[in-house]
Amino acid sequence: MSYETLKFEINQGVGTITLNRPDAANAINIPMAKDLLKVAIECESGAPVRVLLLKGEGKLFCAGGDLKFISELDNLRAGLSEMLGYLHSALGKIDHLDAPLIGAITGTAAGAGLSLVSACDLAIAGESVNFTMAYTAAGLTPDASSTFHLPRSIGKKRTMELMLTNRVLSAKEGVEWGLINLVVADDQVIEESEKLARKIAEGPTQAYAGVKEMLRQSFSNGLETQMELESQIFANQLKGQDGPEGIKAFMEKRKPEFKGK
Repeated sequence: MSYETLKFEINQGVGTITLNRPDAANAINIPMAKDLLKVAIECESGAPVRVLLLKGEGKLFCAGGDLKFISELDNLRAGLSEMLGYLHSALGKIDHLDAPLIGAITGTAAGAGLSLVSACDLAIAGESVNFTMAYTAAGLTPDASSTFHLPRSIGKKRTMELMLTNRVLSAKEGVEWGLINLVVADDQVIEESEKLARKIAEGPTQAYAGVKEMLRQSFSNGLETQMELESQIFANQLKGQDGPEGIKAFMEKRKPEFKGK
């Protein structure tokens, strides 16, 4: 499958998505939103991906929506609706994949770029990275799943702070707030993110999928319903290959060989 605004490569279970509009700070336009949906569909349709790694080409991760592109649309409302339709469909599909999504964050993540960070299951950022919502500064409201994911990661009050004041959040604060998992030297972001991706790709993919599903439902389920879900998904692991292999490896005091099945 060909892509206009990003690169997508699969290597030993790691699917790497590289936003590839460095001259435009990897800002999202309609073609990029459409390309992200194509990646999601490819993964959903059986591509051999056990983890996804999202990064940006060049110095910046993503500066958000491409306001220049948006301002030049013949029909602003229809164009925005088309772009968000592709982008939101892509993010929904990616969220429901078995494969976890890891963000490798460099430079700046602003607007929809920060929304992408919030959608990642795990994220590593460089020490000089900064984050800002920026939407309301332009008279707009947040999109790209940020109103769903951010409150779950950093809480409602801090989400409101970012969205109403558009303050800049440092990488150090990002870790402290729970937005990202780890801060490393700027020149180590890609290496450390790829190392983590390879580790996840060698793990029990179905168990990771179970974790994602249980956490997704935990904010709406009651206690008893959630524990019943835990029981069901735990039992499902024993129907595949990795659950029994993990138990056998533990008893034999060896490293398990997970197949992602």
